[in-house]
Amino acid sequence: MIMLTAATIEAIPDSPQDATGAQADAALARASRDGDAGAFEQLYRRHAGRVYGVILRLVGGRHGRAEDLTQEAFVRAWQALPAYRFESAFGTWLYRLAVNTALMELRARRSQPQADEDADYEALGGIDSAGHSTALSTDLERGVASLPPRARAVLVLHDVEGWKHEEIAGELNMAVGSSKAQLHRARTLLRARLGGEA
Repeated sequence: MIMLTAATIEAIPDSPQDATGAQADAALARASRDGDAGAFEQLYRRHAGRVYGVILRLVGGRHGRAEDLTQEAFVRAWQALPAYRFESAFGTWLYRLAVNTALMELRARRSQPQADEDADYEALGGIDSAGHSTALSTDLERGVASLPPRARAVLVLHDVEGWKHEEIAGELNMAVGSSKAQLHRARTLLRARLGGEA
């Protein structure tokens, strides 16, 4: 498997989102499930940018953690391929698995001291979850990264990734009302940190 770095992510082309791309993904996933590591490498190259982008936002702009979690998500995908039923597009399945990988890490860190919470902002303005260069300003990225982890996760999943509160609540093990409250909290904190511009 390819080692992931911010530089390799930037070089990865956008993942195809059309029917042809989904068909190619399905064929590659079937070959990967049958043990074809080359096919899985192609899936990796097609989807690494999007996976990395959402994980980067979920972990608050910490590139090292995002790289590690992206790598972990692809390892988990390789291990879970035998159970993949092709009921949804491979990209959807992989993306959900990647988000769950990041959310599990965020839950695990909730009980730990926040000694390593200093963000590494060396490449802000990198790649978003669709694999495109982000248009968000450095201030906004830093503002999002500085939010408490649960509030940040709800904000990213709802406002950036387009999830519904019911989906977020299910993934974060919270009530729908708590998801809405965390979103309100995140927006309020972000607005305050940006001087009322958000």
